Amino acid sequence: MTSAAVYDPDPELKRPAFSDAEYARRDAATRAVMRASGVDALVLYGTPGQDAEIQYLSGFRVTREAMLVYPLDGAPALYIEYFNHTPHARRATTRADVRWGGDDLAATVAGDLRERGLAAARLGYAGPLPVQRYLRLRQAAPQAELADLSDALRRLRLVKSDEELAFLREGARLTDRAATALAEQARPGMTEHELIAIIEGAYLSAGGQTGIHYLASTPMENPERCVPAQQPSGRALQVGDALITELSAHYQGYSGQILRPYAIGAAPSPTYQRMFAIAVEAFERIAGVIKAGASTEDALDAAELIHAAGYTIYDDLLHGYGGGYLPPILRTRRTSATPPPPFIFAENMTVVIQPNVITTDERSGVQVGELVRVTRDGVERMHTYPMRFTRCG
Repeated sequence: MTSAAVYDPDPELKRPAFSDAEYARRDAATRAVMRASGVDALVLYGTPGQDAEIQYLSGFRVTREAMLVYPLDGAPALYIEYFNHTPHARRATTRADVRWGGDDLAATVAGDLRERGLAAARLGYAGPLPVQRYLRLRQAAPQAELADLSDALRRLRLVKSDEELAFLREGARLTDRAATALAEQARPGMTEHELIAIIEGAYLSAGGQTGIHYLASTPMENPERCVPAQQPSGRALQVGDALITELSAHYQGYSGQILRPYAIGAAPSPTYQRMFAIAVEAFERIAGVIKAGASTEDALDAAELIHAAGYTIYDDLLHGYGGGYLPPILRTRRTSATPPPPFIFAENMTVVIQPNVITTDERSGVQVGELVRVTRDGVERMHTYPMRFTRCG
Protein backbone atom coordinates (compact mmCIF):
# COMPACT_ATOMS: atom_id res chain seq x y z
CA MET A 1 0.00 0.00 0.00
CA THR A 2 1.30 3.45 -0.91
CA SER A 3 -0.86 5.33 1.57
CA ALA A 4 1.95 7.51 2.94
CA ALA A 5 2.11 9.35 -0.37
CA VAL A 6 -1.65 9.88 -0.43
CA TYR A 7 -2.62 11.04 3.04
CA ASP A 8 -0.95 12.19 6.21
CA PRO A 9 -0.93 10.30 9.51
CA ASP A 10 -2.68 11.69 12.56
CA PRO A 11 0.34 12.02 14.90
CA GLU A 12 -1.65 11.75 18.12
CA LEU A 13 -3.98 8.87 17.30
CA LYS A 14 -1.39 7.10 15.14
CA ARG A 15 -3.95 6.55 12.41
CA PRO A 16 -4.26 7.81 8.84
CA ALA A 17 -6.40 10.83 8.06
CA PHE A 18 -7.52 12.38 4.82
CA SER A 19 -5.58 15.41 3.62
CA ASP A 20 -6.69 19.03 3.83
CA ALA A 21 -7.02 18.99 0.05
CA GLU A 22 -9.44 16.06 0.24
CA TYR A 23 -11.61 17.83 2.77
CA ALA A 24 -11.49 21.03 0.74
CA ARG A 25 -12.84 19.05 -2.22
CA ARG A 26 -15.67 17.66 -0.09
CA ASP A 27 -16.48 21.06 1.41
CA ALA A 28 -16.67 22.70 -2.00
CA ALA A 29 -18.92 19.97 -3.42
CA THR A 30 -21.19 20.00 -0.36
CA ARG A 31 -21.60 23.76 -0.33
CA ALA A 32 -22.40 23.70 -4.05
CA VAL A 33 -25.26 21.31 -3.25
CA MET A 34 -26.39 23.60 -0.43
CA ARG A 35 -26.45 26.66 -2.68
CA ALA A 36 -28.32 24.78 -5.39
CA SER A 37 -30.89 23.66 -2.80
CA GLY A 38 -31.17 27.08 -1.20
CA VAL A 39 -30.22 25.95 2.31
CA ASP A 40 -28.27 28.02 4.82
CA ALA A 41 -27.03 25.08 6.91
CA LEU A 42 -27.06 21.30 7.13
CA VAL A 43 -28.17 19.43 10.24
CA LEU A 44 -26.74 15.93 9.95
CA TYR A 45 -27.53 13.03 12.28
CA GLY A 46 -25.57 9.82 12.76
CA THR A 47 -25.29 6.65 14.82
CA PRO A 48 -22.66 3.86 14.52
CA GLY A 49 -22.87 2.35 11.06
CA GLN A 50 -25.26 5.07 9.88
CA ASP A 51 -22.99 8.08 10.06
CA ALA A 52 -21.77 8.42 6.48
CA GLU A 53 -22.60 12.12 6.09
CA ILE A 54 -21.02 13.11 9.42
CA GLN A 55 -17.92 11.04 8.74
CA TYR A 56 -17.62 12.40 5.20
CA LEU A 57 -17.53 16.02 6.36
CA SER A 58 -15.92 15.78 9.79
CA GLY A 59 -13.82 12.62 9.71
CA PHE A 60 -15.50 11.41 12.92
CA ARG A 61 -16.91 7.89 13.18
CA VAL A 62 -19.90 8.27 15.47
CA THR A 63 -19.66 6.32 18.74
CA ARG A 64 -23.29 6.58 19.91
CA GLU A 65 -25.27 9.55 18.58
CA ALA A 66 -24.04 12.79 17.08
CA MET A 67 -25.38 15.78 15.16
CA LEU A 68 -23.31 18.03 12.93
CA VAL A 69 -24.30 21.66 12.25
CA TYR A 70 -22.65 22.50 8.94
CA PRO A 71 -23.35 26.10 7.89
CA LEU A 72 -22.98 27.56 4.43
CA ASP A 73 -20.79 30.22 6.05
CA GLY A 74 -18.89 29.69 9.28
CA ALA A 75 -17.34 26.80 11.19
CA PRO A 76 -19.13 23.45 11.66
CA ALA A 77 -19.99 22.21 15.16
CA LEU A 78 -20.20 18.53 16.09
CA TYR A 79 -22.47 17.66 19.01
CA ILE A 80 -21.77 14.41 20.88
CA GLU A 81 -24.48 12.68 22.90
CA TYR A 82 -22.35 11.35 25.77
CA PHE A 83 -20.14 13.76 27.70
CA ASN A 84 -17.41 11.15 28.19
CA HIS A 85 -17.19 10.59 24.42
CA THR A 86 -16.18 14.19 23.71
CA PRO A 87 -12.43 13.84 24.50
CA HIS A 88 -12.06 11.10 21.89
CA ALA A 89 -14.13 13.07 19.38
CA ARG A 90 -11.90 16.13 19.84
CA ARG A 91 -8.83 14.01 19.12
CA ALA A 92 -10.49 12.25 16.19
CA THR A 93 -11.42 15.34 14.16
CA THR A 94 -10.07 18.78 13.45
CA ARG A 95 -12.88 19.48 10.97
CA ALA A 96 -15.46 20.75 13.48
CA ASP A 97 -15.76 22.32 16.91
CA VAL A 98 -16.66 19.35 19.12
CA ARG A 99 -19.16 20.02 21.91
CA TRP A 100 -21.27 17.99 24.31
CA GLY A 101 -24.86 17.77 23.16
CA GLY A 102 -26.30 18.17 26.66
CA ASP A 103 -29.34 16.37 27.98
CA ASP A 104 -31.29 16.95 24.75
CA LEU A 105 -29.16 16.68 21.63
CA ALA A 106 -31.71 18.20 19.23
CA ALA A 107 -32.55 21.09 21.57
CA THR A 108 -28.85 21.89 21.91
CA VAL A 109 -28.49 21.92 18.13
CA ALA A 110 -31.49 24.25 17.89
CA GLY A 111 -29.73 26.57 20.35
CA ASP A 112 -26.68 26.60 18.09
CA LEU A 113 -28.88 27.55 15.13
CA ARG A 114 -30.41 30.42 17.11
CA GLU A 115 -26.96 31.73 18.02
CA ARG A 116 -26.00 31.70 14.33
CA GLY A 117 -29.23 33.52 13.36
CA LEU A 118 -30.45 30.41 11.50
CA ALA A 119 -33.41 29.39 13.65
CA ALA A 120 -35.82 30.58 10.93
CA ALA A 121 -33.64 29.62 7.95
CA ARG A 122 -34.02 26.87 5.36
CA LEU A 123 -32.10 23.87 6.71
CA GLY A 124 -31.07 20.70 4.96
CA TYR A 125 -30.97 17.45 6.90
CA ALA A 126 -29.70 13.94 6.29
CA GLY A 127 -29.07 10.78 8.25
CA PRO A 128 -31.49 8.47 10.11
CA LEU A 129 -32.95 11.24 12.28
CA PRO A 130 -35.28 9.59 14.87
CA VAL A 131 -38.76 10.99 15.10
CA GLN A 132 -38.12 12.11 18.69
CA ARG A 133 -35.09 14.16 17.62
CA TYR A 134 -36.94 15.51 14.61
CA LEU A 135 -39.97 16.61 16.64
CA ARG A 136 -37.76 18.20 19.29
CA LEU A 137 -35.87 20.10 16.60
CA ARG A 138 -39.15 21.31 15.09
CA GLN A 139 -40.39 22.36 18.53
CA ALA A 140 -37.20 24.23 19.38
CA ALA A 141 -36.92 25.91 15.95
CA PRO A 142 -40.53 26.14 14.75
CA GLN A 143 -39.87 28.74 12.06
CA ALA A 144 -37.12 26.73 10.33
CA GLU A 145 -37.89 25.15 6.98
CA LEU A 146 -36.49 21.62 6.78
CA ALA A 147 -35.48 20.02 3.47
CA ASP A 148 -34.35 16.40 3.10
CA LEU A 149 -31.01 16.45 1.25
CA SER A 150 -30.17 12.78 1.84
CA ASP A 151 -30.21 11.83 -1.85
CA ALA A 152 -28.20 14.86 -2.96
CA LEU A 153 -25.51 14.28 -0.32
CA ARG A 154 -25.44 10.56 -1.10
CA ARG A 155 -24.68 11.33 -4.74
CA LEU A 156 -21.55 13.21 -3.65
CA ARG A 157 -20.13 9.96 -2.29
CA LEU A 158 -20.69 7.78 -5.36
CA VAL A 159 -17.45 8.67 -7.18
CA LYS A 160 -14.36 8.09 -5.06
CA SER A 161 -11.24 10.24 -4.88
CA ASP A 162 -7.75 8.76 -5.05
CA GLU A 163 -7.47 9.03 -1.27
CA GLU A 164 -10.76 7.24 -0.73
CA LEU A 165 -9.68 4.49 -3.11
CA ALA A 166 -6.48 4.05 -1.08
CA PHE A 167 -8.55 3.56 2.08
CA LEU A 168 -10.83 1.12 0.27
CA ARG A 169 -7.89 -0.93 -0.98
CA GLU A 170 -6.65 -1.23 2.59
CA GLY A 171 -10.14 -2.23 3.72
CA ALA A 172 -10.16 -4.88 1.00
CA ARG A 173 -6.73 -6.14 2.11
CA LEU A 174 -7.91 -6.48 5.71
CA THR A 175 -11.08 -8.24 4.56
CA ASP A 176 -8.99 -10.69 2.53
CA ARG A 177 -7.09 -11.51 5.73
CA ALA A 178 -10.38 -12.64 7.27
CA ALA A 179 -11.26 -14.81 4.25
CA THR A 180 -7.79 -16.38 4.36
CA ALA A 181 -7.98 -17.00 8.12
CA LEU A 182 -11.26 -18.90 7.68
CA ALA A 183 -9.71 -21.04 4.94
CA GLU A 184 -6.75 -21.88 7.17
CA GLN A 185 -8.49 -22.37 10.51
CA ALA A 186 -12.14 -23.44 10.04
CA ARG A 187 -12.61 -27.13 10.83
CA PRO A 188 -15.30 -29.60 11.95
CA GLY A 189 -16.39 -29.11 15.54
CA MET A 190 -15.99 -25.34 15.58
CA THR A 191 -19.09 -23.31 16.31
CA GLU A 192 -20.16 -20.34 14.26
CA HIS A 193 -19.26 -18.18 17.28
CA GLU A 194 -15.69 -19.47 17.09
CA LEU A 195 -15.61 -18.61 13.39
CA ILE A 196 -16.44 -14.99 14.26
CA ALA A 197 -13.43 -14.92 16.59
CA ILE A 198 -11.22 -16.14 13.71
CA ILE A 199 -12.63 -13.49 11.35
CA GLU A 200 -12.18 -10.56 13.73
CA GLY A 201 -8.79 -11.77 14.94
CA ALA A 202 -7.48 -11.59 11.39
CA TYR A 203 -7.85 -7.83 11.07
CA LEU A 204 -8.33 -6.20 14.49
CA SER A 205 -4.66 -6.44 15.42
CA ALA A 206 -3.75 -4.98 12.02
CA GLY A 207 -5.80 -1.81 12.56
CA GLY A 208 -9.07 -2.94 11.00
CA GLN A 209 -12.52 -2.55 12.46
CA THR A 210 -15.53 -4.83 12.15
CA GLY A 211 -17.98 -4.04 9.40
CA ILE A 212 -20.02 -7.21 8.97
CA HIS A 213 -19.40 -10.91 9.37
CA TYR A 214 -22.47 -12.71 8.08
CA LEU A 215 -22.28 -16.48 7.73
CA ALA A 216 -24.32 -19.66 7.72
CA SER A 217 -23.38 -23.35 7.83
CA THR A 218 -25.54 -26.21 6.61
CA PRO A 219 -25.08 -29.85 5.46
CA MET A 220 -24.58 -29.99 1.71
CA GLU A 221 -26.55 -33.26 1.46
CA ASN A 222 -29.54 -31.91 3.41
CA PRO A 223 -29.28 -28.12 3.31
CA GLU A 224 -31.62 -25.69 5.03
CA ARG A 225 -29.89 -22.30 4.74
CA CYS A 226 -29.42 -20.38 1.50
CA VAL A 227 -28.06 -16.99 2.57
CA PRO A 228 -25.62 -15.84 5.28
CA ALA A 229 -27.22 -14.86 8.58
CA GLN A 230 -26.61 -11.52 10.25
CA GLN A 231 -26.04 -13.16 13.65
CA PRO A 232 -24.08 -16.40 14.25
CA SER A 233 -25.59 -19.47 15.86
CA GLY A 234 -24.02 -21.94 18.25
CA ARG A 235 -24.15 -24.66 15.57
CA ALA A 236 -20.95 -26.71 15.27
CA LEU A 237 -19.45 -27.33 11.84
CA GLN A 238 -19.74 -30.89 10.54
CA VAL A 239 -17.90 -32.79 7.83
CA GLY A 240 -19.79 -32.18 4.61
CA ASP A 241 -21.05 -28.73 5.54
CA ALA A 242 -21.17 -25.72 3.27
CA LEU A 243 -20.21 -22.44 4.94
CA ILE A 244 -21.39 -19.33 3.11
CA THR A 245 -20.00 -15.94 4.09
CA GLU A 246 -20.19 -12.18 3.56
CA LEU A 247 -17.31 -10.29 5.19
CA SER A 248 -16.33 -6.63 5.50
CA ALA A 249 -13.46 -5.17 7.52
CA HIS A 250 -13.34 -1.39 7.89
CA TYR A 251 -10.29 0.79 7.51
CA GLN A 252 -11.22 4.15 9.05
CA GLY A 253 -14.79 3.72 7.85
CA TYR A 254 -13.94 2.40 4.37
CA SER A 255 -14.35 -1.33 3.97
CA GLY A 256 -13.87 -4.09 1.51
CA GLN A 257 -16.52 -6.73 0.96
CA ILE A 258 -15.95 -10.31 -0.07
CA LEU A 259 -18.39 -13.20 -0.42
CA ARG A 260 -17.10 -16.76 -0.64
CA PRO A 261 -18.26 -20.34 0.12
CA TYR A 262 -16.22 -22.94 2.03
CA ALA A 263 -16.61 -26.72 2.14
CA ILE A 264 -15.88 -28.28 5.54
CA GLY A 265 -13.85 -31.48 5.66
CA ALA A 266 -14.98 -32.68 2.23
CA ALA A 267 -15.11 -31.55 -1.37
CA PRO A 268 -18.10 -29.48 -2.47
CA SER A 269 -20.98 -31.71 -3.54
CA PRO A 270 -22.00 -31.75 -7.22
CA THR A 271 -25.11 -29.71 -6.38
CA TYR A 272 -23.07 -27.03 -4.68
CA GLN A 273 -20.39 -27.11 -7.36
CA ARG A 274 -23.03 -26.35 -10.00
CA MET A 275 -24.50 -23.46 -7.99
CA PHE A 276 -21.02 -22.09 -7.47
CA ALA A 277 -20.19 -22.37 -11.18
CA ILE A 278 -23.36 -20.44 -12.10
CA ALA A 279 -22.62 -17.80 -9.46
CA VAL A 280 -19.06 -17.31 -10.74
CA GLU A 281 -20.27 -17.11 -14.33
CA ALA A 282 -22.87 -14.52 -13.29
CA PHE A 283 -20.19 -12.52 -11.47
CA GLU A 284 -17.88 -12.61 -14.49
CA ARG A 285 -20.62 -11.65 -16.93
CA ILE A 286 -21.76 -8.73 -14.79
CA ALA A 287 -18.17 -7.60 -14.21
CA GLY A 288 -17.61 -7.91 -17.94
CA VAL A 289 -20.28 -5.36 -18.87
CA ILE A 290 -19.71 -2.75 -16.16
CA LYS A 291 -17.60 0.24 -17.14
CA ALA A 292 -17.93 4.01 -17.15
CA GLY A 293 -20.96 4.87 -19.29
CA ALA A 294 -22.59 1.43 -18.96
CA SER A 295 -26.15 1.13 -17.69
CA THR A 296 -27.54 -1.05 -14.94
CA GLU A 297 -29.69 -2.56 -17.70
CA ASP A 298 -26.50 -4.14 -19.03
CA ALA A 299 -25.85 -5.75 -15.65
CA LEU A 300 -29.45 -6.98 -15.42
CA ASP A 301 -29.16 -8.54 -18.88
CA ALA A 302 -26.01 -10.37 -17.77
CA ALA A 303 -27.75 -11.71 -14.64
CA GLU A 304 -30.52 -13.45 -16.57
CA LEU A 305 -28.40 -16.60 -16.83
CA ILE A 306 -29.14 -17.28 -13.13
CA HIS A 307 -32.84 -17.80 -13.87
CA ALA A 308 -32.10 -19.55 -17.16
CA ALA A 309 -30.12 -22.14 -15.17
CA GLY A 310 -33.12 -22.79 -12.90
CA TYR A 311 -31.99 -20.73 -9.90
CA THR A 312 -32.97 -17.46 -8.29
CA ILE A 313 -31.40 -15.01 -5.81
CA TYR A 314 -32.17 -13.87 -2.26
CA ASP A 315 -29.69 -11.07 -1.56
CA ASP A 316 -28.95 -8.01 -3.69
CA LEU A 317 -27.32 -8.77 -7.01
CA LEU A 318 -25.20 -5.61 -6.92
CA HIS A 319 -24.93 -2.47 -4.80
CA GLY A 320 -22.80 0.63 -4.51
CA TYR A 321 -20.37 0.64 -1.61
CA GLY A 322 -17.58 2.51 0.11
CA GLY A 323 -18.29 5.17 2.72
CA GLY A 324 -21.84 3.86 2.96
CA TYR A 325 -24.36 1.55 1.30
CA LEU A 326 -24.98 3.35 -1.97
CA PRO A 327 -26.86 3.25 -5.29
CA PRO A 328 -27.32 1.45 -7.51
CA ILE A 329 -29.02 -1.30 -5.51
CA LEU A 330 -30.09 -4.07 -7.89
CA ARG A 331 -31.89 -7.37 -7.79
CA THR A 332 -32.62 -9.37 -10.92
CA ARG A 333 -35.60 -8.30 -12.99
CA ARG A 334 -37.59 -11.35 -11.86
CA THR A 335 -36.95 -10.73 -8.16
CA SER A 336 -37.39 -6.94 -8.06
CA ALA A 337 -40.54 -5.56 -6.47
CA THR A 338 -40.48 -2.63 -8.92
CA PRO A 339 -38.30 -1.83 -11.94
CA PRO A 340 -35.08 -0.14 -10.76
CA PRO A 341 -34.55 3.48 -11.81
CA PRO A 342 -32.08 3.96 -14.68
CA PHE A 343 -28.49 4.36 -13.55
CA ILE A 344 -25.25 4.98 -15.46
CA PHE A 345 -21.93 3.89 -13.98
CA ALA A 346 -19.13 6.44 -13.73
CA GLU A 347 -15.37 6.06 -13.43
CA ASN A 348 -14.16 5.50 -9.85
CA MET A 349 -17.50 4.39 -8.51
CA THR A 350 -17.08 1.30 -6.32
CA VAL A 351 -19.70 -1.46 -6.26
CA VAL A 352 -20.08 -4.95 -4.85
CA ILE A 353 -21.09 -7.60 -7.37
CA GLN A 354 -22.57 -10.46 -5.32
CA PRO A 355 -24.78 -13.05 -7.04
CA ASN A 356 -26.34 -15.12 -4.23
CA VAL A 357 -27.44 -18.08 -6.34
CA ILE A 358 -30.03 -20.21 -4.54
CA THR A 359 -32.46 -23.02 -5.30
CA THR A 360 -36.07 -21.99 -5.81
CA ASP A 361 -37.12 -23.87 -2.66
CA GLU A 362 -34.71 -21.60 -0.72
CA ARG A 363 -33.00 -24.55 0.99
CA SER A 364 -29.51 -24.13 -0.45
CA GLY A 365 -27.39 -21.39 -1.93
CA VAL A 366 -23.93 -19.94 -2.36
CA GLN A 367 -22.67 -16.39 -1.97
CA VAL A 368 -20.02 -15.16 -4.42
CA GLY A 369 -18.66 -11.70 -5.07
CA GLU A 370 -16.47 -8.78 -4.06
CA LEU A 371 -15.85 -5.04 -4.22
CA VAL A 372 -14.73 -3.63 -7.58
CA ARG A 373 -13.84 -0.20 -8.94
CA VAL A 374 -15.47 1.04 -12.14
CA THR A 375 -12.92 2.13 -14.76
CA ARG A 376 -13.20 3.53 -18.27
CA ASP A 377 -12.73 0.09 -19.79
CA GLY A 378 -14.14 -2.31 -17.18
CA VAL A 379 -13.66 -2.99 -13.50
CA GLU A 380 -10.68 -3.25 -11.18
CA ARG A 381 -11.06 -6.10 -8.70
CA MET A 382 -9.99 -4.74 -5.32
CA HIS A 383 -9.62 -8.11 -3.58
CA THR A 384 -6.89 -10.70 -4.06
CA TYR A 385 -8.42 -13.72 -2.28
CA PRO A 386 -9.12 -16.29 -5.01
CA MET A 387 -12.57 -16.83 -6.48
CA ARG A 388 -12.84 -20.44 -5.33
CA PHE A 389 -14.96 -22.85 -3.29
CA THR A 390 -12.36 -23.47 -0.60
CA ARG A 391 -12.13 -26.84 1.11
CA CYS A 392 -10.95 -26.48 4.70
CA GLY A 393 -10.57 -28.60 7.81
